[in-house]
Amino acid sequence: MLEIVRAGGWLMLPIITCSIVATAIILERLWTLQLKRVLPKDLTVDVWRWVKNSQLDRQRIQDLHQSSPLGQILAAGLSGRNRGREIVKENIQDTGRHVVHELERYLNSLGTIAAISPLLGLLGTVIGMVKVFAAITIYGVGNPSVLAGGISEALITTAAGLTVAIPSLIGYRYLRGKVDNLVVQMEKQAMSFLEVLVQHQQSKAVKDEASEPLKRSA
Repeated sequence: MLEIVRAGGWLMLPIITCSIVATAIILERLWTLQLKRVLPKDLTVDVWRWVKNSQLDRQRIQDLHQSSPLGQILAAGLSGRNRGREIVKENIQDTGRHVVHELERYLNSLGTIAAISPLLGLLGTVIGMVKVFAAITIYGVGNPSVLAGGISEALITTAAGLTVAIPSLIGYRYLRGKVDNLVVQMEKQAMSFLEVLVQHQQSKAVKDEASEPLKRSA
């Protein structure tokens, strides 16, 4: 393997670096984008129970914010729950944009690696062929061993570039689709929670208004 790397020339170094970075990004994103980490099961139900039982306080909201991406969005809505539907919706949308940005972290870098890796291989091919023609100019075509070095460099870098680019592109497409799917699910849960929260706040306000005359007469 080391001999193959050496035969590929100095361009093998950036190609190998791209492969290491791409592997690290894919593994990190696969771990981070697990469904249970982004959308914990029954989180919305638990939060609604806190709201219904008047168990929400500053500490619970802070813990919710730190628990998961969905928790961040729900915590943003709860922080403005007494200021009207539009404020709650705006908080959820603003936080949602930040959450999506975090979910997409490193994906652009992975896409860049998928794009430049075959170009690096192509550059190696060009350099290798330049060496071949330079050798032909000096030694002619009668000595194949003189030409072998440039040809092998051209083929090795091309193969290495494609070997890095293909799985990088597959990983990029898969992770991009996974993020899109998670965003759709988060949006559905957040909007459903928003409607239930607003209805609860309105119902609570009506009950408070109805009970106010009774308190005054008492």
